[in-house]
Amino acid sequence: MASTETTPAQDSGSVEAGLDALETTATGRTPFSQTFKNKILPPIIAVAVVLVAWTLLYPVVDNPSKLPSPSDVWGEVEDQWLKGTLFSYIWGSVSRGLLGFLLALAIGTPLGLVVARVKFVRAAFGPILSGLQSLPSVAWVAPAVIWLGLDNSVMFTVILLGAVPSIANGLVSGVDQVPPLFLRAGRTLGATGLRGTWHIVMPAALPGYVAGLKQGWAFSWRSLMAAEIIAQSPDMGMGLGQLLEVGRTNSSMATVFLAILLILFVGIAIDLLIFSPLERWVLRSRGLLVKG
Repeated sequence: MASTETTPAQDSGSVEAGLDALETTATGRTPFSQTFKNKILPPIIAVAVVLVAWTLLYPVVDNPSKLPSPSDVWGEVEDQWLKGTLFSYIWGSVSRGLLGFLLALAIGTPLGLVVARVKFVRAAFGPILSGLQSLPSVAWVAPAVIWLGLDNSVMFTVILLGAVPSIANGLVSGVDQVPPLFLRAGRTLGATGLRGTWHIVMPAALPGYVAGLKQGWAFSWRSLMAAEIIAQSPDMGMGLGQLLEVGRTNSSMATVFLAILLILFVGIAIDLLIFSPLERWVLRSRGLLVKG
């Protein structure tokens, strides 16, 4: 009679095989029907619900000066498109926002590392960064205009003051969550100083850092819109904030709603195209998100 007993090595191998099977995911292409159902259809339904609610609410309000109809707003879209100004409004704000955010990234990243790694700097400037993060960026528009005048430097100043604290604090939070074991292992392998920061600290701090980047972009976009509404000059060009203010000045709620929808659209698009894929990549690289 054959023996049915298994050796410890066989048990270990079977356990490893079982774990491998659990961790194995399908690498084939996701069917379009599944992609449509999970990722495309929900936003379409959300937009349809909003449009239906808007259409039903418009006759109740029955005052175009307070609530324009969807057709009025669409007519404004067509009018701006035919004039050739729609894209210039969008690009004017997006170009300022992205350039300002890149400048904030270049300043906030080393600042966050210094605050996180140097105890004296953290004790001295950590509370200031937290206070600046909670301060509404619109408060900086007036002094920026007085200091710099009416030009694009006002926009970039307000963006920096809104985004840098969020990026720096996000990186500080990420560094605080790095396990001490990683740092000791890095020092043992010779990863000290800048090498340790680049190869050990930054990769381990990525989740907090990416969260800070996402919040920094949200703050910079809101700061830019506030600056464009308040600080206006022919030399500064036109953006979505200026379009919103033009609609208010002309008492055109269709223009106001168009500007609001475009501001919302750009914010969502940047998140979907840049920050959501970046977050998924970070989570997937740590085994926290299954691809598929």
